[in-house]
Amino acid sequence: MVEHGVRVGIVQFTSDKGVPPHRLAPLVEAAGFASYFVPEHGHIPTRRDAAHPGTGTSELPDERYLRTLDPWTSLAAAAAVTERIELATAVALPVQSDPITLSKTIATVDHLSEGRVTLGVGFGWNLDELADHGVPAGRRRTMLREYLQAMRALWRDEEASYDGEFVSFGPSWAWPKPPGAVPVLVGAGGTDKNFAWIAKYADGWITTPQDRGIGEAAGRLARAWRENGRDGAPRIVALDGRPDPARLARWADAGVTDVLYPVDDSSEEAAERYLEGLATAMGPALR
Repeated sequence: MVEHGVRVGIVQFTSDKGVPPHRLAPLVEAAGFASYFVPEHGHIPTRRDAAHPGTGTSELPDERYLRTLDPWTSLAAAAAVTERIELATAVALPVQSDPITLSKTIATVDHLSEGRVTLGVGFGWNLDELADHGVPAGRRRTMLREYLQAMRALWRDEEASYDGEFVSFGPSWAWPKPPGAVPVLVGAGGTDKNFAWIAKYADGWITTPQDRGIGEAAGRLARAWRENGRDGAPRIVALDGRPDPARLARWADAGVTDVLYPVDDSSEEAAERYLEGLATAMGPALR
């Protein structure tokens, strides 16, 4: 679905209590939406020093943080029952996995879905969760960069190798190769530091629920993009609450390419009603 020049997609905060992805994704596709995004949290330590960016404390705003489904299993299930929609993460946490194994998983889902995967990644706000995976809090950006570079080498090269601080392997074979380059988006706050990182190592930005002034931020990302010699323009995926045609038009003019809406996944009937209502509210769409 495209509205005001912006692609419209759905993000599901998956959990073992919600509609499973293989039931929801076909409804998303049938309603005409362009994409289906899911999150990742492998576990949540019961005692945490890291503050949630939304609450500002260790309190979590939603119990689904404790119950999140694995993103790649979810997207594989969605791929099996859809034909068109983009399958993406908002966001995955690659540094919590082995990069060689993760590269194989993502390449396999992309292969089976015929090139529909987009990798949305985060640096990780939950430092306690990262620590349980051996991720040094002060090195998580470097670690993510190396993971992405190593996985891209495995996806691209007939004989791939990588030698870094956190990832190192000699010449290796790894198939399947994704049908094309797997796009990488970074979900992070709209700061100049994050935009410089995105312009160097990724293909676009996913906003956070805390971001305001997205149009102005899109302009700053565009400047960082040009300053790093990147061609074209970054993809910008904005999280939204309810559709506002005037706001969507402003965002499109500012360079926002996609907008995502959360779905009511309390039941299949509720999800279908929500998706149909949202599609109607968005107005005529190009499919």
